[in-house]
Amino acid sequence: MRQDELNLETYKWAHEMLQIANRAAKKAQEENRKKGIPNVYDINGHLYYELPNGELTKEDPMKNVESADA
Repeated sequence: MRQDELNLETYKWAHEMLQIANRAAKKAQEENRKKGIPNVYDINGHLYYELPNGELTKEDPMKNVESADA
């Protein structure tokens, strides 16, 4: 197999894996919204929390919530 064929095959595989990962991430984000759990994003080294109503904040909305382990 020539090198360029391998690269094309590898590219196609990586593209497929990226599509699967993107679908999984979107599904997880939607499930979090339905459950009232904020989605957390790191943008340029800063954490942003997307609240279930769509609002973005830098304040951790879960900082005063006790964990189930407590």
